[in-house]
Amino acid sequence: MARSRTKRAHVRIWASENLASNIRQTIDRLARCEDVQHIAIMPDVHLARGVCVGTVFATSRMIYPSTIGGDIGCGMATMALNATGDDHPPDCKAMAQLLRHLQQAVPIQRHRGTDQLAHRRSVLPDPSRLSAPSLVRLAETEGLRQLGSLGTGNHFLELQHDEESRLWLMVHSGSRAMGQEIRRQHEPARGKGTSLGLGHLDAESEAGQHCLNDMEWARTYAATSRRTMLQAAGQLMGTMFGWQMLHDTLIDCDHNHITRETHCRRELLVHRKGAMPAFPGQPGLLPGSMATASFHVVGRGNVESLCSSAHGAGRAMSRSQARRSVSMCSLTDQLRHVHYDPERAASLREEAPSAYKDIHQVLRNQRRLVRVTRTLTPILSHKGA
Repeated sequence: MARSRTKRAHVRIWASENLASNIRQTIDRLARCEDVQHIAIMPDVHLARGVCVGTVFATSRMIYPSTIGGDIGCGMATMALNATGDDHPPDCKAMAQLLRHLQQAVPIQRHRGTDQLAHRRSVLPDPSRLSAPSLVRLAETEGLRQLGSLGTGNHFLELQHDEESRLWLMVHSGSRAMGQEIRRQHEPARGKGTSLGLGHLDAESEAGQHCLNDMEWARTYAATSRRTMLQAAGQLMGTMFGWQMLHDTLIDCDHNHITRETHCRRELLVHRKGAMPAFPGQPGLLPGSMATASFHVVGRGNVESLCSSAHGAGRAMSRSQARRSVSMCSLTDQLRHVHYDPERAASLREEAPSAYKDIHQVLRNQRRLVRVTRTLTPILSHKGA
């Protein structure tokens, strides 16, 4: 763990490698922003707009909406099945059929027609809680259609098995169009309320209260959407194979949010961009890549990390670098043990395992932040790239 001190904020870095200069510059800019008091950099850190993915920082009064990005509440959820690896379909034909049905049950973009509309409407978080009529209208239209859809990029639904061959479903998804619009509406206008280029709001102001309220709504929406996808996938597997979901095994954690938390007897506004909470004993999920292990973990409550953890392996290559560097032949070889949609292979080069950091090194770097309780190996991956 590296330590440094800037003019304002304390910075703690949990990465072992030497950080690129543009990452260090981004951290330094954040450390000099108004009211930023403590920063923790996770071992999966990589460059992004505003602040790096893998950044946690605390303020006492100001909130920085743009630093969280548009996928507010993006996170992971998992649930076990009452089946073992010995029960899963042994042949490629059966797995290909399962994947095709999963793509219909859990669409990448949105649900069409009236399929499951009544259920989605019944679980949609109350739109009247949102701060603006335009957000209410969006929630009742596109928000309803996208509830229970995966999204693109690194979002996924995986069938996995643990060390005891127990089967699990894991999903990674967020707040879709709702989060993007909430971020857009609450991002301060350029030149107003900015600190070194990052817009901020007073959390106690009306604008700040509306922002925090709508962000919390987006977190609820994203968590509901993940549970909806797990339920849809579980129902499908029940129909196809007779498997049942074990609902008491649910773990859900998100990694893009602003929350009020108490640290060292002080109430702070903790911003997490690509980092999950890791309070003492708190369950968490740490995904690898399409072909590498994922992990169930519990937090150790490390104060210097603001009780946080990495949210995954983290990118080693940008998407454009991966498209240039990863050939179709290389991708096929890397995914030889995982069932996936070959028709998406061209776009999946951006999500190739080699485009990500070594998840085992990430875990070694944050051994003081979390403890591993279970290791999962991917069997099938439905990915939105």
